[in-house]
Amino acid sequence: MPDLVRAALVQATWTGDTESMIAKHEEHAREAARQGARIIGFQEVFNAPYFCQVQDPEHYRWAEPVPDGPTTRRMCRLARETGMVIVSPVFETDGSGFYYNTAAVIDADGTVLGTYRKHHIPQVEGFWEKYYFRPGNLGWPVFDTAVGKVGVYICYDRHFPEGWRALGLAGAQLVYNPSATSRGLSAYLWQLEQPAAAVANEYFVAAINRVGTEELGDNDFYGTSYFVDPRGRFVGDVASDKEEELLVRDLDLGLIEEVRRQWAFYRDRRPDAYQGLVQP
Repeated sequence: MPDLVRAALVQATWTGDTESMIAKHEEHAREAARQGARIIGFQEVFNAPYFCQVQDPEHYRWAEPVPDGPTTRRMCRLARETGMVIVSPVFETDGSGFYYNTAAVIDADGTVLGTYRKHHIPQVEGFWEKYYFRPGNLGWPVFDTAVGKVGVYICYDRHFPEGWRALGLAGAQLVYNPSATSRGLSAYLWQLEQPAAAVANEYFVAAINRVGTEELGDNDFYGTSYFVDPRGRFVGDVASDKEEELLVRDLDLGLIEEVRRQWAFYRDRRPDAYQGLVQP
């Protein structure tokens, strides 16, 4: 694997329907590929509005199977066309009554390497996710992709350090964090938590947030998506807080080993002393 990987992410406004939303992301992906990107990630449930602003059974219609649903199949074709790895977050149905907030990781040849299901499910004003989603049950997989070892941690997960660490212990070099978070709720935390996780676990993080308001509620999704390196430094500028944007950045994966030798956080872990942390 090359040490230098050109990576991309998209923060997008909702178009009003699935077809145009997917088409817009396809065009962003093609542009990223033209700029030399080898991997791209999209925001939480990228092909739908953030329907969790309300609790309404109508919105189960956005759910589809993974990997055999129409959006994942379409993203597989896009991966083959562009030669990019794609992180594709959707609302997954896995049989009657089983629903998850999921991201499929698709390799550059169009192969679905697997899925991550969001573990931590919020249930607060404007984020009624327990109405729709079961907690994830597939652990914290790290996928061996054409550009390196890639993990996923979805939105509200980012407040919980355990999953970040599990991804690091499994060898992640880059973790995509697709999100839908609003200005009044979490803007203060947005540029603290993911850089801190990148430092604590010594890998790159791609933090993606929606942007704009949508017809289902008044959540003001504030964008400001970014890449951050293992030293906690932003890679290039942070995206706009109001406009849709494609970010393409060069990530020097060689920095991971340099930082791990210098700071040695993994060496100095004390798992023998941590047992009490997981006791009821």
